[in-house]
Formats: sequence, C-alpha cells, structure tokens
Amino acid sequence: MRTILVIGIGMGHPDQVTVQAMDAMRRVDVFFVVDKATNRAPDGEADALVRARVELCERHLVEGSYRIVTVEDPPRQRAGNHYRDAVESWHAARAERFERAIADELGPDGCGGILVWGDPSLYDSTLRILDLVADRGGAQFAVEVVPGISSVQVLAARHQIALNRVGRSVLVTTGRNLADGVPPGIDDVVVMLDGSCAFTTLDPVVWDIYWGAYLGTDDEMLVSGPLSSVANDIVQLRDDARRRHGWMMDTYLLRRRDEAPRS
Repeated sequence: MRTILVIGIGMGHPDQVTVQAMDAMRRVDVFFVVDKATNRAPDGEADALVRARVELCERHLVEGSYRIVTVEDPPRQRAGNHYRDAVESWHAARAERFERAIADELGPDGCGGILVWGDPSLYDSTLRILDLVADRGGAQFAVEVVPGISSVQVLAARHQIALNRVGRSVLVTTGRNLADGVPPGIDDVVVMLDGSCAFTTLDPVVWDIYWGAYLGTDDEMLVSGPLSSVANDIVQLRDDARRRHGWMMDTYLLRRRDEAPRS
C-alpha cells in the first residue's frame, strides 16, 4: 500500500527541520507540493513557498532520489458571508486534485510526502484534505504525521516570552474570529490567518502586541509594544511587505495589560 508522510518543516529556516523530519524526507519517493498562484511575487516568479520546499529538498536529500510533483491549488472564493461553505468547496476541489496526483504519480507501494509549513496540527488543511481523498476511494494509502516547529513557537522565541501567564489560559484563534471580539475572561490571544488586521478593531489601550511576519526566514520582521503605539506601524509594514513579496504570513500574540479592566 502507498504511504503518505505529512512532514512539518518549521517556518522557513532550514535548521528548524528536525532530525525526525529529515529521516522521513529520506523515505519519500515523490513530494506533492501545492502551488498557490496567490503567493506568487509581482514579477510572476513561482510561489515562494514552493521554492522554499524545493530548496529544502536540495539541501537535505540526494539528487535523483526523489521527484517533486506540483499540484496547482484550485481557486478559492473568499468574499461573502458563507465562509465555511467556501472553504469546504475549496477543500473538495483540492482533494480531487490530490487524488489524481497520488494515483498518477505514486506507485502502489510508493512513499509520498507533503511538506507542511510549521506544524500539521495547527491551522493547516493537509490532514483534512487527505481524509477527503481517502473518503473518495480512488487512491488507497496510509498516513504518517511528523510534527514541526510552528509559527507560534517561533514567535514566542523571537520575542523571548512565554505564551501563557501563571494560572491563565491562551486562546489560539484567527483574525476572522478576533473581529467578533475577545471572549470574556481571555487575557492572552494568539492570532493566525489575519488578512485584515483585526487587531485594529480592539481597544488599543487595553492590549500589548507581539507581532512577527515571515518568521524563521531572512525576511523576518518583529514589532512589539502597546497596541496604541504600534498598530499603525504594523499595518504599514504588512502592506509594504505584501506588495514587495506578493504574499504575507504573520502571527501575533495579544496580551491584556495587567492594569486593564477584564470583561
């Protein structure tokens, strides 16, 4: 039977790839890499995250011991109020393309690999897509998962902070959810997938922010301080970087100031 290895590869620095991940990569015959047109640079250069995965293979693997198969990402409808329906349709279209790629490119006893940015367990759709592929029944395979270093871990390390405070919880959520407000009793919020700077909707006097973009790469940017002082700077940095690179990947921690009233 085919095997698909879902391998967390960290946030961009080649040294963040664990020994376990490198061992798993050496087992792979075919790497399946998603090419997102939305991540291409303004000059039309290939998806930066595809290039990073190719370079990672070249760094750690023997030339000729593997192949890379690009799976073009289907278009995704982002507008409107039916977010969940749009995501489910996108995932279904992705699953169809992965099913075809696995059936066409991987032998019946072959080992395929999917290199996941960060960690496969945290706001990544790979495992859901593979479940959908398995449900379709056209390609039989077993799945193994190798954990990786997430953007949340790198963010905390770069800012030299602990994510939790003594006896308190940490909420990990998305920008879409943050726009609806911070739940009562929550003092520390890690936010991912925020394309609209949802932190600007909060009371800036109440929160400190620890923000990072392109974490673990040569383009890494860090900002921290009272939200009231740095929010506008972060918005400008994001806009400039997105124009320059064609894509943006950032994560941040919001921390309620101790003197601020709690909901």
